[in-house]
Amino acid sequence: MDIAQKHKELGEEPINKLLWKFSLPGIVGMLVNSLYNIVDRIFIGNGVNSDAIGGLTVAFPLMIITMAISMLFGVGASTLMSIKLGEHNHEAAEKLLGQGFILLIIAGLIPTVIGLPFLEKLLILFGAIDGILQPAIDYTFIILLGNVAASVGFGMNNFVRAEGSPQIAMITMLISALINIALDYIFIFPLQMGVAGAAWATVIAQVASAIWVLYFFTLHPKTTLHLKKQYFKLNFSLVKRIVTIGLAPCLMQLCQSMLILIINHRIIAYADDLSGLYITIVGVTNSIIGVFMMPIMGISQGSQPIIGYNFGAKQYERAKETVVKAIIAGVLVAMVAYIAMFTVPEQLVSIFNRGDKSLATLGARVLIISNLLLPGVAFGVIGGQYFQAVGKAKTAIFLSLTRQCIFLIPAVYIMPLFFQLDGVFYAFVVSDGSAILLTCCFLWWEFRTMKKKGLLK
Repeated sequence: MDIAQKHKELGEEPINKLLWKFSLPGIVGMLVNSLYNIVDRIFIGNGVNSDAIGGLTVAFPLMIITMAISMLFGVGASTLMSIKLGEHNHEAAEKLLGQGFILLIIAGLIPTVIGLPFLEKLLILFGAIDGILQPAIDYTFIILLGNVAASVGFGMNNFVRAEGSPQIAMITMLISALINIALDYIFIFPLQMGVAGAAWATVIAQVASAIWVLYFFTLHPKTTLHLKKQYFKLNFSLVKRIVTIGLAPCLMQLCQSMLILIINHRIIAYADDLSGLYITIVGVTNSIIGVFMMPIMGISQGSQPIIGYNFGAKQYERAKETVVKAIIAGVLVAMVAYIAMFTVPEQLVSIFNRGDKSLATLGARVLIISNLLLPGVAFGVIGGQYFQAVGKAKTAIFLSLTRQCIFLIPAVYIMPLFFQLDGVFYAFVVSDGSAILLTCCFLWWEFRTMKKKGLLK
């Protein structure tokens, strides 16, 4: 499909068809991609021990920081690229592709250079205690060695989707995840490499993903944009715009990293001798809820290029229709996950270690308490994505911070005063409810203002 056909598709095809076309590959890809963490933890929990899962839980914030920096540049540049494609400015879109690529290499180097010399101290800061510290070190050291590949593969996939090739973006995730799953099994079970094997499986898979994405933007016949050397020299005024747009998802990820640190320390403060078990439970429940959220994130990401293109083309009705229909789809998906969570919670947790009954019983309770408002979270995620897609960075940043930081962090400290350890998990309910209401107000005001200006019927 040439660039003119892609423009016509984004600007003229029915929204239902477009949303399905762009979201389905994203959903499949995100689900498969989420297997990075869940498969690592399932294999480690059954092939090593539960303490090793706890090690991965405290190591995860460093991985989130890598993802955050990649999203700063990848999402920021690809969002601007979508808008430029909507304006039919092919050269500007291609320049953003080149800038994003160089920035993603830098993004991969930063956590490696800073993290490796202070690895043990950082992991202790994130809540590593006796029994889970060494597995965390073994895993994270190897992961940091492959950081550049992770950044390029993950970040450049945003450009593939924004360019109008969601199926290719799905293939990127499939390649990476399938390699990861196969090597996880080989390295952990036949080769008995423990958590180091899981780490090497992830790094090799990320290298394969990065190679595939670079192939797409250099040699693949279906791409309409190409990586060109003349756009590799950083333009700092353009970088500033990229950072401004990408700051919202970046801050969301950084807040998640900080939040894991805080939650781990609150668990240590209230769980006493069960601290290690509850830190492991947090890792397990995060993996389960991550799988539940991936289809919702796929719908959110699938809507982004459609909203961005039509907003750039001044087809505001189509942009609004896209976000409304994406929200409806996301909430319906969340309801299916909600039913599963309440019906078989212990079975879901037991996947990670079938012999640990305490993990299953306590984990099921934590899973249900902390995700009581899951359908509303789907609304908040997709509603907030609208502001990201249309380039309203300040609003997107604020909304992304409310659930993960502004509301949640105070709640994590206040709720345990009334409910002890349970209060750590009830804090998520307070934060989710507040953020959902706020996102609703912002969307209502946005469309009301556009209607008054005559931009919407």
